[in-house]
Amino acid sequence: MEPRTGRAKRRLTARGRALYVALEGIDGAGKSTVQRRVARLLRREGWRVRTRCEPSDRALGRYAQSAGAAAPWTGAIFFTIDRYLALPTLREDLKKCDLVLGDRSFWSTMAYQGSALPRADRRRLLALQRDSTVAPDLVVWLDLPVSAALARLGRRRTRAPLERRRTLRRVALAYRSLAGQSNWRRFEARQPARALAEEIARTIRRAGSFRVTGPRG
Repeated sequence: MEPRTGRAKRRLTARGRALYVALEGIDGAGKSTVQRRVARLLRREGWRVRTRCEPSDRALGRYAQSAGAAAPWTGAIFFTIDRYLALPTLREDLKKCDLVLGDRSFWSTMAYQGSALPRADRRRLLALQRDSTVAPDLVVWLDLPVSAALARLGRRRTRAPLERRRTLRRVALAYRSLAGQSNWRRFEARQPARALAEEIARTIRRAGSFRVTGPRG
C-alpha cells in the first residue's frame, strides 16, 4: 500500500524515522482486519502509513510453514531469510512514512517456531532475528482465546499447517510470555473490530516521542 502523498510535514520518532508498529497474535486474531482499519483511521488524519505483511514472499512463506510444522528451526530460518530479503524495502518505508504498520514481525517466529525449541536455541534464534531486520518500536498483541481463533479459522476454506489446536495453544502461551516486555501492549481481540482499531490507533498516537518536520529539500 502506497503512503499518502501531498503533505508538507512528517511525524518522526526520536530516531529520525517513522514509527514501526507490529501487529502480533495467533492465527485468527484479526491482524489483517485491524491493520486495514487502523491504517484507514490514521490516513484520514493525514498520517503517511505504509502497511506490510509477513511473509513478504508467499511461496517462501508456504514452504516455511510446511517445514516448520515438523522442523521448527528449519521453518524459522526460512522465515528469517524472507525477512532479511525484505529489509531494504522496510528501511525505505521507514524513511518515507510516518508509520509502518506490519501484520507480523520476527516476534511471530519467536512465538511459533521459537516456542518449540530448547531455551538455548531460542536465544540463538532471537539474536539472529535482531541481526536480520529492524525491531518494531511498538508491538500490538491481539489476545484471543484459542477456542475463538479456531471458530474463526473454521470459516476458512483451507487451514495452514500451524493452525492446529495444539500448536495454537503453545503459541498463545508464548505470546503471553513475550508480552511482558515494555514495548508490548495487549488488546482484547474479542471486541468489535471497529472499537479495537480505534483503541489501537489511540495507542499509536501516544507512542514514542514525535517531532514534526517541514518540507524536505
